[in-house]
Formats: sequence, structure tokens, C-alpha cells
Amino acid sequence: MKFTAFSEKQLRVLRWWCGGKGYDGIICDGAVRSGKTLCMSVSFVSWAMASFSGRSFAICGKTIRSVKRNVIMPLMEVLSGLGFEVYDRLSSNYMEILAAGRKNTFYMFGGRDESSASLIQGMTLCGVLFDEAALMPRSFVEQAVARCSVEGSKLWFNCNPEYPQHWFNREWVRKTKEKNLYYIHFKMEDNPSLSDRMLARYRKMYSGSFYQRYVLGKWVASEGLVYPFMEDEKMLFDVPAGGFDDYVISCDYGTVNPSSFGLWGLSGGCWYRIDEYYYDSRRQGSSKTDEEHYQGLCDLAGNREINRVIVDPSAASFIEVIKRHGKFDVVPAVNNVIDGIRQVSTALKQGDIRICRCCSDCIREFGLYRWESSGRDAPVKENDHAMDDVRYFTATYLNGREEDIFAIALDRGEVSF
Repeated sequence: MKFTAFSEKQLRVLRWWCGGKGYDGIICDGAVRSGKTLCMSVSFVSWAMASFSGRSFAICGKTIRSVKRNVIMPLMEVLSGLGFEVYDRLSSNYMEILAAGRKNTFYMFGGRDESSASLIQGMTLCGVLFDEAALMPRSFVEQAVARCSVEGSKLWFNCNPEYPQHWFNREWVRKTKEKNLYYIHFKMEDNPSLSDRMLARYRKMYSGSFYQRYVLGKWVASEGLVYPFMEDEKMLFDVPAGGFDDYVISCDYGTVNPSSFGLWGLSGGCWYRIDEYYYDSRRQGSSKTDEEHYQGLCDLAGNREINRVIVDPSAASFIEVIKRHGKFDVVPAVNNVIDGIRQVSTALKQGDIRICRCCSDCIREFGLYRWESSGRDAPVKENDHAMDDVRYFTATYLNGREEDIFAIALDRGEVSF
């Protein structure tokens, strides 16, 4: 891990609980890669060890896996450098920390969906750290907050912005004074470990509402085209000459709605959508059976060796047909719409995936695929079939999840008991 000095806002996160300021918690929101998570987790543990002994705390994320990856693993390395004794029980989802003769237990929880609230129910906690609070269901967050019944307990939230009417923005960010919370808004520039070159790179990765949220750190509504940059002719490519190193097919399957299959070829480290199968029963005047669509899949594959066929997870009957024939290795697609759209947007702008000019139906949908006008994060459920197969490929095969890892320096003199 490479270290550099804390920024002014990171130091505020480390010190806000010192000096008897009387706040009941802290909210840090803003841009991605802005240095919120690590400084907040270090401050959280430092506060807990300075304030309590023999008590329980919780560190929460969307999933246990994301908590361990984004919070616990970087935190353990830093705490060891600060002189804390850390005894990890990661297989049991907790760790014990010792410092200055005190010992506390930190439990890990994933707030994936509404049922997650039951996981934390019944505990008594002295504090909770919510990493990416806006990605968790309200019921989980409120249940965890209710567990903090010990005198002197505090709440710690960090998140990237979502749409303005998101429950966390409405009930917490806008009510920081009412709830007696300390609020700090972060920008990318507040992470001193990011060079000018890296800042420029991240600014190029996003567009539209994702740019305003993840780069500017604003709570804004999605509007207009989902992929407005695809109107630029420079975003379309000819099929590369020569062979390809690998092939994958992604499928959005429909009976009444159109079916869209995309053939992807790997060339020069980039995945090109080099051909497509698109069948619209309304346009054609007749529906096709699963077997007929399977024949369309075979025609699209030709004599190529297909590494994987990725299929809409709701298309159970079509998946079974593919399995029964035994020709292709088929997997259900990852189907988180908003995360997938973000991943596709990033992959297109970085050149990890490229759309070839011969994919006319896919290009047509890029020009029609729009956000709902309701103010919530949801695309209009029209002209989205090729868009879905592109998303399935990106989210499932490229595994476009970004790691929230960054490096900042730590000075023993900055945190004391």
C-alpha cells in the first residue's frame, strides 16, 4: 500500500468525535475514489477503542464480501501499523481488536435486501459503520440504528449519491442538523493519493447522471438517453480484420417481446460485438419456439468455438433447451440493472467493449434507450433488448465491478487515546 498525507477533509473525519463536540454521528457522501472509506473506518475503530471496552460494534455493507474487501482488509493493514492487536475471525464474520488494555468486538453484516434486517435484530451495539449506506435497504439501516442503545453510541455513514428522492438522501442527508449529525461532502480531489492523470481518467469514465454523481458527488436524477455518448459516430467500429482469441454470446430472450443475441469476439484486448441475432415477433408477425430461437443461436455461432452463452436468468425454458442440446456452456446472467448500466457505460467509454456497425438493432436501441421521467433510477422498459444482452455480457463475463481501494498515509500522531 502506498501512503501519502491525509487531506483536510480526511483529518476532519478522523477528529470529529474528539473534543466533546456532541454529535450523534457522521455522514460522508460524495464522489467515488474520494478517500471516504478508509479514513472513516480508521476513525470508527479509534473512536470505539477510545470510548469503550468489552463492547460490540457493527460494520455493515451491501454484502459480507464487500465489507471484507472494501473495509476490513485495508483496515487491518492500517491498524497493525498503528499498534492495534487485531484477531480476525473472518470465517465467523467478526474480529476482536485490542489496544491500550481495551478489547472490543466488531461484527460484519451484509444489508443486501429487506430480509437482512433480521440478521442484526436483537443485538446491543455501541456504534455502527455503514459503508455505502445508500445501497442498503431502509429496513436494514433502521434496524441497525435501533440497536445502538448504549449511552454514548454513535452512527457512521458513508455513501456515493443516488437519485434525489432516495430514502437515505431524504431521511438522513437532508436532516443532518435535525438528527445532530456531522456532515462532510467529498470530492475526488479530497483523496491526495490520486494523481492528476488518475483524476482525468476517472472523469472520462462516466457521463450523464453517473458523471454528476460519481465525479461531482451530486444527488441528481437520471434523465434523457441512458448512453448519450453513443450518438457519437466515433463510438462505432468496423469488425476487426483477422481472427479472434475468444467468443461469447449474450442473450436477452423474449416470446412476445424481441429476442436479442449478441456475438462477442476478443481482439487486441477488446471485446467487439461483431454480429447479432434479433427477432421481434411483432415486427415479423409470428412468434418462434424455444427450439427455433436455439437454431438462431446456432446460426449466430456458426462454426466458431463459443466459450460461454450468457442468458437472461428469467428465461428458464430457453436455458434448459441449450443445456439439453449440450453444444454450449450456458450460464444465467447477472441482472442488476443499475449496476449493469454503470458497468456498460464505463466499459464503452474505456474501450473494453466496442459495438460494430453491422449490429444495426443494437445501434438503434442505443439511440432510443432512455431513463424514466419519474425521477427514480429506472430505464424505460422499451427498446431495451439489445441493451439487456450488452449488459448481461458486461456484468457477467467482464465482471465490471470496481474495487474501492485507494491509498492514504497514516501518522501515529494523528490518532491518540
